[in-house]
Amino acid sequence: MGKGIFTTISEKLTCLQVLNFMVLTGFMFNYMLRVNLTIAIVAMVNPTNRTIVDTDNDTSTSYHHEYECYKPEKVDVLQYLDNATTDATMKPPSVDIEQTRFDWDEPTQNLILGCFFWGYVLTELPGGRMAEVFGARRIFGYSMLIASIMTLATPLAANISHLAVVALRVVIGFTLGATWPAIQPMASKWIPPMDRSKFIANMMASSLGAALTMPMCGFLIAHLGWESVFYVTGAISIVWSILWFLLVFDTPAEHPRIADEERRFIENAIGTGTAKGKPPSVPWGKMLTSLPVWAIIITHGASVFGYFTVVNQLPTYMKNILGFNIKENGLLSSLPYFGKYFFAISTSYLADYLRRSGKLSTTAARKIFTGFAVGVPGLFMLSLVFFGCDRFWSVFFFTSALTINGAVTAGYLGNGLDIAPNFSGTIFGLANTLSSSGGYISTFMVGVFTNNNQTFAQWSKVFGVLACTYFTGALTFIIFGSGELQEWNSSSKKETKEDPEAQQEMLPVRTKH
Repeated sequence: MGKGIFTTISEKLTCLQVLNFMVLTGFMFNYMLRVNLTIAIVAMVNPTNRTIVDTDNDTSTSYHHEYECYKPEKVDVLQYLDNATTDATMKPPSVDIEQTRFDWDEPTQNLILGCFFWGYVLTELPGGRMAEVFGARRIFGYSMLIASIMTLATPLAANISHLAVVALRVVIGFTLGATWPAIQPMASKWIPPMDRSKFIANMMASSLGAALTMPMCGFLIAHLGWESVFYVTGAISIVWSILWFLLVFDTPAEHPRIADEERRFIENAIGTGTAKGKPPSVPWGKMLTSLPVWAIIITHGASVFGYFTVVNQLPTYMKNILGFNIKENGLLSSLPYFGKYFFAISTSYLADYLRRSGKLSTTAARKIFTGFAVGVPGLFMLSLVFFGCDRFWSVFFFTSALTINGAVTAGYLGNGLDIAPNFSGTIFGLANTLSSSGGYISTFMVGVFTNNNQTFAQWSKVFGVLACTYFTGALTFIIFGSGELQEWNSSSKKETKEDPEAQQEMLPVRTKH
C-alpha cells in the first residue's frame, strides 16, 4: 500500500517539486521547534510589572498592569472578571486559565531562551561538512527527529527545574544546529545554478513557521495551557521527519522513483561546478583568507543577530512595553514573519530572472539585494528609537524590517553556492557559527538592559545596537562580496566553470514541470 502511495505521488509531482515542498515544510517545523518557547514562556512565568492597588479598606480592589507605552483604565476586579471574555483591545490582558507558573526573573528567562545557542553553535560547522561527506538526508532528517522528541519532554523538564529546561534546550540547539548548513550541499546536487535563489527561499519558510507558530501558541495557551504548545509542535515534527526519510534522497541518481528525463535535466543543468563522487578536501587556507567568504560570514552574522533578537524578544516587548495580551501578542508577533517569507519568494524569483536574462551579473544581484535586505532594516530599527513607544509605529517598523530582510535569499544567503558549491555547507556552517554566537549575545544583551527595568528607554538601547549591526553587515557585503566561482572550489581547472549551455538546452524540459 505504501509503495502505491509513493508511486502515485511520483506520477503527479516531479522529484524536484517534492524536494522543494519537503524543504519548505522542514524549515517551517524547524522554526516551530525553535520559537515555540519564546511565546510559551510568557505564559510559563508569573508576570512582573503588575500592580494591585487597594482603593479603600473594603473588598473593592482595582486591578491593573503598568505599561509605559500603554495606559489601560483601572477596572474593578469583579467587573473585570465578569467581562473577561469581551474585547481585550481596550482592557488589560485577559485572565488566563489555571496552569502551572514559575518564578523565573528576566535573567533566568533570557538564560532559558539563549541557551539554545550553546548547543546550536557547536554543530554548525560540523553539520555543513558532514552533509557534504555523508549527505544532507541523514543529517537534516535525524536532527529534526531528535529535536522533536526532546520538545515533547519540555513540560516535564520545566516542572523539574529551570536547569532541566536549559539542558533540554541545549540538546535541541545541538541537533538543529546542523540543519541549516546541511541544505546547501543538497542544493548543489539537485538545483540548477540559475534556480538556486528560489530554492534557498525555501529556507525562509522558517519565517512562515514562526508566523504560524506564534498565533497557534497563543490559541493553545489560552485554551489548553502552555504545555500543549510543546506536545503539538513536537508531534507534528515527528510526522514530518518520517516523511522526509521516505520521500527525499541525497542526489537524483540515488532517488528510486525519479524519471530518467528529470534526472538527465538536473545533472546536465548542474554541469561540472559540483564535484561528483567523493567530496574534495576543504582548502582551509584559501577559504579562510577569501574576502568573499568573510563577506558572507560577517553579513550573515549581522543579519541573523538582528533577526534572532526580534524573534526571541518581540513577544516580551509587546507584552511588557506595549501592553498586548497573549492572543494579540501571538498574532501581532507573527506579522513580520508572514511578510518575510513572501518577500523572500518574490525577490528570489526576481533575482533569478535578472541573472538568467543577463540584466544583472550574479555579483551585482547579490550586492544589490543584500544591501537592500540588510541596510533598510537598520533604518527601521533606528526609527524605533524615536517612535517605538507608539503601538501602530512599533508594529509597522517591526513588520517592515523583517519583511524586507527576506530579500537576503536573493542576496548573500545562497552566495556560497555561487562562489564554491563544493564547500557551500562548510561556508554556511562558518557563517552560522558566528551568527549563532550572536543569538546568545543578543538575549544576554536584552537581559542586561531590561532586568528589573522594563522601560522604553532601555529597549531603545537595544534598537540602537540593532541598527548599527545591520548597517555594518550591509556595507561589508557591498564592499567585499562576489558572485564569481572561486578557483579553489575545485582542484581541476576544467571544473571551475558552470555549464550554461546545458542549462539552456534543457530549459523546455523544466518548463513542462
